[in-house]
Amino acid sequence: MSGTASPLDSSAVELARAIREREISPVEVMELTLERIDARNPALNAVIWLDRDLAMESARESEQRISSGDDVRPFEGVPLPLKDFVNAVGQPNTMGSRAIDDAPAQKDELVVSLFRNAGFSFVGRTNTPEFVTLTDTVNSRYGATSNPWNLERSAGGSSGGAGSAVAAGIFTAAHASDGGGSIRVPASMNGLVGFKPSRARVPSDFGHWFFASTDGVLTRTVEDTTAILDVLAPGDPTGWFATQRPARPFVQELHPAESGLRIGFLSLSNVGVDVDEDCVAVADLAARHLESLGHHVSTVDAYLFDPPTIGAFVGQVMSAYLANTDITDPSLCDPFIQYRLDQARAFSSIDYVGLEMDIQMQARRVVAQWGDQFDVLLTPTMATTVPPLGQVYAEANEDPAGERILERRTATFTIAANLSGLPAASFPVGVDRDGMPVGVQLIAGPGDEATLFQLGHSLEQEFLWHQRRPAL
Repeated sequence: MSGTASPLDSSAVELARAIREREISPVEVMELTLERIDARNPALNAVIWLDRDLAMESARESEQRISSGDDVRPFEGVPLPLKDFVNAVGQPNTMGSRAIDDAPAQKDELVVSLFRNAGFSFVGRTNTPEFVTLTDTVNSRYGATSNPWNLERSAGGSSGGAGSAVAAGIFTAAHASDGGGSIRVPASMNGLVGFKPSRARVPSDFGHWFFASTDGVLTRTVEDTTAILDVLAPGDPTGWFATQRPARPFVQELHPAESGLRIGFLSLSNVGVDVDEDCVAVADLAARHLESLGHHVSTVDAYLFDPPTIGAFVGQVMSAYLANTDITDPSLCDPFIQYRLDQARAFSSIDYVGLEMDIQMQARRVVAQWGDQFDVLLTPTMATTVPPLGQVYAEANEDPAGERILERRTATFTIAANLSGLPAASFPVGVDRDGMPVGVQLIAGPGDEATLFQLGHSLEQEFLWHQRRPAL
């Protein structure tokens, strides 16, 4: 593979092609991956569980499949870590908590089966905050995950281990999930593409956090994200929701969007937190480029759910799902998790159903803006630049009942897409004054991933973020 220092420095799509064409074998790729884990992970703490024998066994299975002439799957032999939040046969799933045992799972979750059927070779698990409930990947079981652009900065959360590992070049792509910004926030902090699909686009065993959460990936390129989504979104005829099938494979959307889109530009938080000027400046940079492509950009005052409802979702819905987790001993959890468990027990089922009904009604008002006031909404991904490592975690544990302003600043622009089910993406358009990545978010109308990929591909061609790498 000419032109790259290592096959792992290419994209997932390019690495899969090289494996298919026998330029490199799956076993060689896995050996290189394990070497990079050994070399780079100690400083990052992104990968928190690793079974080398299991990883090599998976690589050898792919190699045998290729050599025997069997049908080669789209990502045959491409290494992929799983976030420590999903069940995969032979792997523990501790959810970043000391209160969950490390017995290996006996069954794959749906999304894991989709990854496996696409040919990915599983290698290790990535760190996450305890029960994926923070935008800072720190926990008392495995410790903190650092940002490869600056080891003293946060890698974000809850898919912070995944983001750190991909940004560091350990993997070309990593499994991630997003229930309030947990793909897009790490994407912004680590300089990656982070895409949250439409509700139910990616099948899941059940609708986590009242169907606000979805699985996906973190990658360095829009093409990788589209190609992987194509294998993760086969449709789910037995699921609670049915998302309209795309007109064509998402990987065919890597072309400019038809000019004339109405792009609403929102740079003010709807929950009353300050927005860093560097975040606004990078979003404005993206807006000006999209305008140069023939789209119509205008400042809007979009409605993105009432702040009390967002607070209740975080405090009640998330806490209720947490309380249904098989926690062996709550005293082993961090203080903010213990507080969430107490919250879950303090409200009634009547209150819970009333909140869900309110979210559904407000979601109608939110979604109605697409196609009426604008076609796409552009915002900063976060209201803050990358915070110091552990600051959000400390804020949560020192005063779990407090306002937790920094955490709100990380997720203020992202959570509305989860509650409404709309597709949204963070693209690493620029950097702040310290050279840290800064993402911009685009949110499209119901089921309209295609437009986001078209706009994202145009932004990638202009800002060339896939060529920027941290110094490791």
